[in-house]
Amino acid sequence: MAETVVARKPAEGDAFWVLGGLYEVKVSSEESGGAMVVVQMTVPEGMGPPLHTHRGAETIYVLDGTCRCRIGDETVEGEPGSVFRIPAGVWETFEPSGTVQMLFTYTPGGEIDKFFAEIGEPAPAREIPPPSDEPPDLERVITTGARYGLEMRPPA
Repeated sequence: MAETVVARKPAEGDAFWVLGGLYEVKVSSEESGGAMVVVQMTVPEGMGPPLHTHRGAETIYVLDGTCRCRIGDETVEGEPGSVFRIPAGVWETFEPSGTVQMLFTYTPGGEIDKFFAEIGEPAPAREIPPPSDEPPDLERVITTGARYGLEMRPPA
């Protein structure tokens, strides 16, 4: 897979509504030759992902808002400017305290952007989706995630 130059302005590139949040792919795995995936997520309170782990490392940079990150056995508060690097195989999740905007970098890229595309839906607007009356289909998310190297634990 060959790398390509990416020069993307705001509101360009693929965007998906995933688990109640807006996930904007800034650099896809295909564009980076598999080296990385960069995704900007805007996630409302109560809509963090299930506890999970993946094959690659993850770096999270908090752009706006606050969240509580559970990384391994630690819980750490995140605020604008906070950064977290999570090695491969470490169990983690985050819980927004209000709406939070974060930049995620996954290395190597793998296909996590394809996972988001499969479990989400194309975002018709660059905004958080309207609230749903239906809870997310976590069984489908967990099953799909396993195909992309993610292991997830449903909430207790």
